[in-house]
Amino acid sequence: MPSFFGKVIAAEQLQSSLDLGLKKRLADAALAAARQAGATYCDVRIGRYLRQFVITREDKVQNVVNTESTGVGIRVIVNGAWGFAATNALGTADVAKAAQQAAAIAKANAGVQTAPVQLAKAPGVGEVSWRTPIRKNAMEVPIKDKVGLLLDVNAAAMGAGASFVNSMLFLVNEQKYFASTDGSYIDQDVHRIWAPMTVTAIDKSSGKFRTRSGLSSPMGLGYEYLDGAAAGKVVGPNGVVNYSSSYDMKEDAIAAARQAQEKLKAPSVKPGKYDLVLDPSHTWLTIHESIGHPLELDRVLGYEANYAGTSFATLDKREQHFQYGSELVNIFADKTQPGSLGAVAYDDEGVKCKRWDLISNGKLVDYQTIRDQAHILGKTESDGCCYADSWSSVQFQRMANVSMAPGKKPLSVPDLIKDVENGIYIIGDGSFSIDQQRYNAQFGGQLFYEIKNGQITRMLEDVAYQIRTPEFWNACTAVADERDYRLGGSFFDGKGQPGQVSAVSHGSSTARFNGINVINTARSLG
Repeated sequence: MPSFFGKVIAAEQLQSSLDLGLKKRLADAALAAARQAGATYCDVRIGRYLRQFVITREDKVQNVVNTESTGVGIRVIVNGAWGFAATNALGTADVAKAAQQAAAIAKANAGVQTAPVQLAKAPGVGEVSWRTPIRKNAMEVPIKDKVGLLLDVNAAAMGAGASFVNSMLFLVNEQKYFASTDGSYIDQDVHRIWAPMTVTAIDKSSGKFRTRSGLSSPMGLGYEYLDGAAAGKVVGPNGVVNYSSSYDMKEDAIAAARQAQEKLKAPSVKPGKYDLVLDPSHTWLTIHESIGHPLELDRVLGYEANYAGTSFATLDKREQHFQYGSELVNIFADKTQPGSLGAVAYDDEGVKCKRWDLISNGKLVDYQTIRDQAHILGKTESDGCCYADSWSSVQFQRMANVSMAPGKKPLSVPDLIKDVENGIYIIGDGSFSIDQQRYNAQFGGQLFYEIKNGQITRMLEDVAYQIRTPEFWNACTAVADERDYRLGGSFFDGKGQPGQVSAVSHGSSTARFNGINVINTARSLG
């Protein structure tokens, strides 16, 4: 595992936490030292980041890793400029010294800064706490139980005809304490879980192989997510089972093995224009890449330009109420959404999280901002989009949970399919590619089913579709209602230099897009 995850520890140590009184003493020492050094603003983040990875293949355990990283990050404004310093030493004198270092860096930065930082207000909230509402702490579940689950999953897949299978558990607990000169002392305990797998089937006579990845979503939940409760299952067309609030990993492994074998026999798609019916297990990635990223304000302003980070959705388009999609496309951001990866009560600047609209009836109405950007849009407060993946990293703008609202009319997935004469139903995420402005893109998937005259007829293979972002979203002709709404997401979304990762969810109901260009990924130019 990458070294930035921290030091390796025993599994039993994943269950401990820092004393709340110690965290407040450290924060107060840093705040006092920053003020004394001339800071007009200071925030302190005391973080303990715990991660566990369990990785298996067929009947073998490949790796079990437990990591911990604890320390203090201090950010200040002196003479209108930012400064940052961090330490893993947990003494009051140590954090005071780090605060003085942050102030010295800010003073140096002020000499070359062209304009002072304009920080939107974030009223102090005093001492508050928040915890991901979990029923079972994954860090308290014995490793033998986790290994047993994964090996049972692998055996089930192999018994159903798989040639190979990999399964994993990624578990995260972020214990974060935030304090600021605004008067906030915020203690948050954040939990996330992901259970990915890949099942492979091989045709031994030809050497051809096909894979099917798991249909689970990474979630902001506890170990209860793996209970496989019936209420968390969503049975779709052609009997494909998707999952919402609960995941039956063994059931999905058996289905994956059978579907991987079916993919070996599936005909290759004929390129052309198709109406696409996209399941939420697929749509999340299209939302993430073509809406979530291009509506990050730092990307719009060009701050990420050195890391494939600009946006076609420039500020003038907001002023013009640019027609980003059809009237059925309503996109909102919400860092409070239950079960989502990004769910917290307060962001890493102490801003209370909320829900707000980005696209309303197809029109671009807003972006995602943090405190020192809000004034650019004429806002008096931040949207609460600030995050750092470690105490040692500077917090900066990260994507909120960006989702597409369900359709307002009662529509089921079969209702969306019955009006399609020539189309493809796509389930699961696959390969993708998108340009630096988030304008031209290509997306694959896991399962593809041909639709003819309103009926699913057969499985297809080698499918990918190409889009120009506004044209694609304006081609949306139907969205299923809230009964079909589900979350997908990214456990490791990368951004920034030096790079940071964040976890973010994207919800939607199944949606239909007409006249989309589909290519055959198996074709060659030779």
